[in-house]
Amino acid sequence: MRCLACNKALSEFESTRKSAETGEYLDLCNYCYSTIQNQTPSQEREDLRDEEIIDDNYDDLFDDSE
Repeated sequence: MRCLACNKALSEFESTRKSAETGEYLDLCNYCYSTIQNQTPSQEREDLRDEEIIDDNYDDLFDDSE
């Protein structure tokens, strides 16, 4: 499964995140979800969280200098 916004491969934790309102899978990595988390509450499987931290390498995904 890949992030719908940036195409990064999702971890088990990320791929099981669902919208709290609709119950649909969000299919967003932690970084992309962090941009909408205040507007889109979710249900998450905390047992699958493996020290998921926003990766500094995400800056490389959106680097326009190339």
